[in-house]
Amino acid sequence: MNQDITVPPPSNSVHKPKLRPTLNSYFNKPTLFKAFFFCFLPFLISLFLIAYHNQSGKNSEMVLLAGFCNGSDIANVDSSESKSVPFQETRTGHACSTMGEPCISCTTFNILAPIYKRLDQQNQSVRESDFRAFWLARNKKIVNWLLYERSSIICLQEFWVGNEELVHMYEESLGAAGYDTFKLARTNNRGDGLLTAIHKEYFKVLNRRELFFNDFGDRVAQLLHVQSVAPFSINQNESVQQEIIIVNTHLLFPHDSSLSIVRLHQVYQILQYLETYQRENKLSQMPVILCGDWNGSKRGHVYKFLRSQGFVSSYDIAHEYTDSDADAHKWVSHRNHRGNICGVDFIWLRNPHNSQKLLKISWAEAAFGIIKVSKFDWSFSWIKFPRDERSVGPSRC
Repeated sequence: MNQDITVPPPSNSVHKPKLRPTLNSYFNKPTLFKAFFFCFLPFLISLFLIAYHNQSGKNSEMVLLAGFCNGSDIANVDSSESKSVPFQETRTGHACSTMGEPCISCTTFNILAPIYKRLDQQNQSVRESDFRAFWLARNKKIVNWLLYERSSIICLQEFWVGNEELVHMYEESLGAAGYDTFKLARTNNRGDGLLTAIHKEYFKVLNRRELFFNDFGDRVAQLLHVQSVAPFSINQNESVQQEIIIVNTHLLFPHDSSLSIVRLHQVYQILQYLETYQRENKLSQMPVILCGDWNGSKRGHVYKFLRSQGFVSSYDIAHEYTDSDADAHKWVSHRNHRGNICGVDFIWLRNPHNSQKLLKISWAEAAFGIIKVSKFDWSFSWIKFPRDERSVGPSRC
């Protein structure tokens, strides 16, 4: 099978030491205040979700920042000119029109930024970024592999945007091969970010937006609205140049359970913005491709949330996997920085006709699910009795 569906990092790489932006680090208050906050946090979230859901006629304030792409080829497409052709996912990792060709392919790849790649387990301060020969050789191999695969869409995460030489190498090599490239740095000068490349033989970029979550981890996302160069057949007498929305992102790593709802909200913001973008530009519903490092498995809340929104994993389609626990462990994309094998890199697909729950309802259910699973363990673990200094274990408030 062609492996352009998802791509694991090189086998000789050790995944990055991710930071731990936990909620605990933001509260250096007395233990009684901590206990009060974490005890009532689920209750406060519940009230927020109920109130938020009841405001069905009111658009919530976006915490994302939208930026239009400058250029003569950027245009907002009128809905009268926009028709959606359902895609059929093939077993080769390509998406094709149900009525015929052309087919498109997509690659998502966390390429492990040199600033995160450890070279010495005994001295973890030594990083690949300190040795130009090392990171240059590895990234040249990655570029050559991408050029060999020649996917229609390339979505890279942990792209070292802070190094001009590396950025130039990717942009020059991919540009010479016929790609339009778009990069986006994480906020607060984290050093890495995203790069999305669209092959000009397959798609014309109509518009693009940059999404900033502005929460823990300084995560971002790219949204590209593209139109197929070759027409897709609707029937024997009609064809259209299909429009698609592509999203590239890298979610926060779940260092502890307190960050689960933050990760879920990042996905919610993406889906909410998709709805807003299509509504504001008077676009009909169109196919959506979500790519990236989701930092979560098939057993996680993010996976279940996306499934409730009509998305399917391209890997599940290719291998005829289900959402059952028996199939949950079969997808392995890499070995993480803890040494565990896991599957966290996904290409999600959604056709316009796919059934889905209302976004606010689905979000509320998923958030309540996190609260239920946690069983309110964010409570009194810091309180100590003055007499015997025994810690009070997790309790339900």
